[in-house]
Amino acid sequence: MTPPSRVRHRVPFHGPEHRTRSLRSKLTLVNVVLLALGITIATAVSLFGLRHYLLDSIDTELTMSRDGLQRTELTINQIESLSSLAAIVEKISPRRPGAGSLPAPDSVFVAVDPQGRAMNFAGVVPSERQRELARTVTDPAALSRERGVREVKVGGDPYRVVGARLGDGSTVLISTSTKAVHKSLLLAFKFDAAAGGLLLVLLALITLVNANRTLRPLGDMVETATAIAEGDLTRRVPGRHDPVTETEQLRLALNAMLQQVESAYVTRERSAAQLRRFVADASHELRTPLSAIRGYLQLSAKGMLSTEAEHARALARMTDEADRMARLVDELLTLARLDQRPVLRLRPVDLSRLVRDATDDLRAQQPDRPLDVAAAGAVLVRADESGLRQVIGNLLTNVRVHTPADAPVRVELGRSEAGEVRLRVCDEGPGMSGEDADRIFDRFFRAGGGGAGSGLGMAIVHAVVRSHGGAVSVRTAPGTGLTVTVTLPRARPAPGDTAGGPSGT
Repeated sequence: MTPPSRVRHRVPFHGPEHRTRSLRSKLTLVNVVLLALGITIATAVSLFGLRHYLLDSIDTELTMSRDGLQRTELTINQIESLSSLAAIVEKISPRRPGAGSLPAPDSVFVAVDPQGRAMNFAGVVPSERQRELARTVTDPAALSRERGVREVKVGGDPYRVVGARLGDGSTVLISTSTKAVHKSLLLAFKFDAAAGGLLLVLLALITLVNANRTLRPLGDMVETATAIAEGDLTRRVPGRHDPVTETEQLRLALNAMLQQVESAYVTRERSAAQLRRFVADASHELRTPLSAIRGYLQLSAKGMLSTEAEHARALARMTDEADRMARLVDELLTLARLDQRPVLRLRPVDLSRLVRDATDDLRAQQPDRPLDVAAAGAVLVRADESGLRQVIGNLLTNVRVHTPADAPVRVELGRSEAGEVRLRVCDEGPGMSGEDADRIFDRFFRAGGGGAGSGLGMAIVHAVVRSHGGAVSVRTAPGTGLTVTVTLPRARPAPGDTAGGPSGT
């Protein structure tokens, strides 16, 4: 089955121009960006907290040293004497390196004069770093009055410094380098960056794999849509072993829609074919009588009908062809009206009476035909009387036209156990093949491609019965005759019906 060429087109999928904008890339990018943001915030908070903790420890030690030195109220001279005594004790009882002692911190201790210059302390000339520290602190006296800790640069290295005021008014600067703290922070940052980058790579890979697995049904849907656009209307989206609820619901809905599309397309193609066949058959049926009438008129116009008998015969033939056209047009109008689902004039009708009337007409037309009628008693139905008369008349006309005059016919009318009304017309004529039986309700269909009649009788039967909510079925085979069964459904009587007897449809 191939749809019209106007729907032949390909659906782009995974093209180079669409790859960077795919849903997989967007999901991966969003996850990676969110994780990178989280890692950045976590790293910043952790590094800030670690820096605050380490610097706070240094500041606490410096503050305690300063407060302890100020509480002693020692002078420079006294501190120099204590330093000399400590040197003597160190020489008398030296300690082995690393024996129960910690390495001295990277600290700078310098005494400054009121002008802020580094002074000799304990007979030792201040080092360059001590002088640099003294030069960095422009107002040592103000620093000694501060309770906080100041950060300075000494020789390009960061230091935390406090000032202590001695008993003689001298100022001592005590500082500790924070270079190790910054190295630790830099090392922690590098470690966090490496771990974060590895996590980002792993997350990107996991997201891509999971997105490919989760979005695979969408790829199936695109492939199915592409195949359908190329003409394969039977394609459906396959299911997966581990479906996601949302994609499974989308798959089921899409398959249902595709089924409807295929059904609508098949119905449209069938309707278009039937319409083309109908137009062709109607044109053929109308052309035959019109050609006959035109031929007789041309004979009359050319003076080729010389006698009154020829004129009378030509007039009779034109009248017959005109009547044939009129019947054909009436049948077409009837089918057109039934196709539009008109509002039927439903009222209680005795179907048994209609059957007896129609069979009486058949007896009058073919008195030698064996006819058996089983329609005793009243069978009331709610229906359009003219429509049911046409149904019964067409069924018996079909028997009269297409079976030998001596072929027995049986007409049965009754109700089923479910209350449905069934009308069965059986003949013992030549019957029909299976292919012809499948097309018996098609318009302008004649068994064997020929025969009398317009080929609309059974189509009208089917349309009228369907408009009443019923069904028509046939059972036939070559040489076994034809049985047509009309079933009308049971229904409640409408309010206001006063006809007696049981109610049918």
